[in-house]
Amino acid sequence: MTIDWWTLGLQTVNIVILIWLLQRFFWKPIAGMIEQRRVAAQTALTAAQTARDKANADLIDIDKTLAGFASEREKILADAQAEAERASQAKLADAQQQAAALIAAAKDGVAKNEVAATQAWAQRSSDLAVDIAERLAARLAGPAVQGVFLDWALTAIRALPATIREAITRSAPALETTSATALDRAEQSRAIQLIGEAFGAPVRVVFKTDPGLIEGLEIRTDHLVIANSWRADLAQIQAELAHDQ
Repeated sequence: MTIDWWTLGLQTVNIVILIWLLQRFFWKPIAGMIEQRRVAAQTALTAAQTARDKANADLIDIDKTLAGFASEREKILADAQAEAERASQAKLADAQQQAAALIAAAKDGVAKNEVAATQAWAQRSSDLAVDIAERLAARLAGPAVQGVFLDWALTAIRALPATIREAITRSAPALETTSATALDRAEQSRAIQLIGEAFGAPVRVVFKTDPGLIEGLEIRTDHLVIANSWRADLAQIQAELAHDQ
């Protein structure tokens, strides 16, 4: 099998474009969103610290008031001081609970927003990358590319175990061969000959067209599917991107 360097070069360009798009439209916006969430969390932490400082200031005021009582009111001062300390502890504990609640809520909100933003941008980048790849692939459609897909299909057939190839040629009523555009008689005759040689026996082939393939040559029987098209490749890429998310 000869290597079509022109097709290989175009595919390399497609990969470089895809990497550049992911870098420009995916990672930079995600980094900006994470920075925004970090600033929001820092603001919440500052508010919690302010509440705690106010509680400490209240405690200082109470201590100053207790220190001003006359000595003859020592018992009253002691009772008042005990009560003030209890009140201060309760207020401080309440302030600490509120601060802890604010911090926990801020962290939970940041975490949820980061997850949602990451998933949204990942899905958007995946859809954009596949759409770009599909458009570029559609522009490359032509006899040369179609010949490459035929060679790939023949390679896949030859890779099948001999027992499977023999079973298909004996039992299959016809091989359903689907292309993105209709093949002329010469192309059909050549495809039938090469497919038969790959199976090792003459085969009956029924040709169909499906523009949704973008480009390619898919072969199907009741027990065999050779998904050999740009549509199948793009679907696999999108599935892999979704799995990585």
